[in-house]
Amino acid sequence: MNFLLKPLRVIYVVYAAIVFLGIMFLILPPIFLASLLGKEKGGNIIFYFLRFWAHVWFPMVGIRVTREYKCERDKEPCIYVVNHRSYLDAAVAVKVMRLPFRPLGKVEMSKIPFFGFIYKNSVVAVDRSNAPARARSVREMMTALKAGISILVFPEGTTNETKEPLRPFHNGAFRMAIEMQIPIKPVLYVDSGDRFPHTGLMHLNPGRCRVVFLPTIPVAGLTLDDINTLKQQTYDIMEKELRQHRDYPTLQPVG
Repeated sequence: MNFLLKPLRVIYVVYAAIVFLGIMFLILPPIFLASLLGKEKGGNIIFYFLRFWAHVWFPMVGIRVTREYKCERDKEPCIYVVNHRSYLDAAVAVKVMRLPFRPLGKVEMSKIPFFGFIYKNSVVAVDRSNAPARARSVREMMTALKAGISILVFPEGTTNETKEPLRPFHNGAFRMAIEMQIPIKPVLYVDSGDRFPHTGLMHLNPGRCRVVFLPTIPVAGLTLDDINTLKQQTYDIMEKELRQHRDYPTLQPVG
């Protein structure tokens, strides 16, 4: 059976890649023009083209992205805090998040030909090995929030390749939320790791891809002394909800 399935998998992945690249080259000229309008206005326009990309690509490759709201839909800018299981997560974000928003992404991705141009004009790129570059990224995110643009952060810092629901969170998103007094919006990408696992491109596959929006976590009145408490609160909420949607190793009792 595996002998028969392998050629079909190759055909599917090649087809998905061709459609992906075809749409990318189709939207590249208007994205270039939009980029001339600057990071804020141009960036907002770019996301409408990226959303078109996502709305076309996912159905064409048989990935059904669904949204479940356990809260009211966002009307004000917020800091989306999202679990990170797959390279597919960025495309899922473009499809489902309220516009306008900016994701925080790795600066290395901006070096990819053609795609890198789109990437650097649509994300807040961060070089974690460079302290001044990290500071510039934080300033850029704060500027976006002040302009009414939401920020999306993967607080785990990298894709979670473990069997646990989440990796430990970094402080950045929670520090920024407190300093700016902008609420945290936890969001779960439940199945993206199944659709495009970290084992490689040849394991991309069709199927469902659920996105769950959880209630907003307010930060009004919190100070920087509350970062760890806010971080742990967010982690616990997201972990509990993920365990309700998927099977993970059972938590071991303390003591």
